Amino acid sequence: MTFLDHILKDVADELSATKLRRSHADIRSMVGDAPPVRSLVDSLSGSFGLIAEIKERSPSVGPMREKNVADALQAYEETDLVRGISVLTNHHHFGMTIERLQAARTWVTKPLLRKDFIIEEYQIREARAFGADAILLMANVLDASRLSGFFDLAREVGLDVLFEVHTQEEIDSLPSGVRLAGINSRKFKSDSGFVGATGASQKDFSLDYKAFDLVDKLPADALRVAESGISPKNVAETSEDFHAVLVGTSLLRDERGIRTCLREFEDAIHD
Repeated sequence: MTFLDHILKDVADELSATKLRRSHADIRSMVGDAPPVRSLVDSLSGSFGLIAEIKERSPSVGPMREKNVADALQAYEETDLVRGISVLTNHHHFGMTIERLQAARTWVTKPLLRKDFIIEEYQIREARAFGADAILLMANVLDASRLSGFFDLAREVGLDVLFEVHTQEEIDSLPSGVRLAGINSRKFKSDSGFVGATGASQKDFSLDYKAFDLVDKLPADALRVAESGISPKNVAETSEDFHAVLVGTSLLRDERGIRTCLREFEDAIHD
């Protein structure tokens, strides 16, 4: 089994428990009372910027710095460099819940991306019900038929979709009309490198930056997002080919504090 297989099994178990607490009918009712959607596509359509992430831990490297996680929402809200906020909602591997996204929605003004392993339509409506403005759909998790069907449902309930790919085959599986396309450099389909699943590491062994070479193969009309392994050291180079980067670990583990790391990102981009 790959590490992704293990994650998806845990996601399915977590989802089954969630549906026992909140039925499909409950979620549909909550969607009707959800706040208006803020467009992540529109927010990313200007100059280069960040989708900045919130998570408690990562299976690739382990725990984040508690102070950085606590400061994250306010720090992201304070800077124009951050165009959207990615909130992990998986508990088993990232220490988060959908309620953390709901809490973020109560005071941040920037679009919120629900980042999770979406495997059922329930999660799409759940994202909208809890205040998400966009969701992530992973082409290494969903086949072409489900990518298309889930895209249709997301648009029906008003959500933007960031499609995530790793290979040319996955790019070829994307539906028409994609507005946001991300390349993730993380090797989820490996059976090694995820040392944070059982401990902690200063180095991330689960990355393969060669995936970013596929940037020119992404849908021509889509905004391009680079995901995973981005830091102030390589963001300037990345900004030449992408419209935005999704950044989490480098911000949330910086021992100098999250605001210092954000300033370094800004300096690197504008130099």
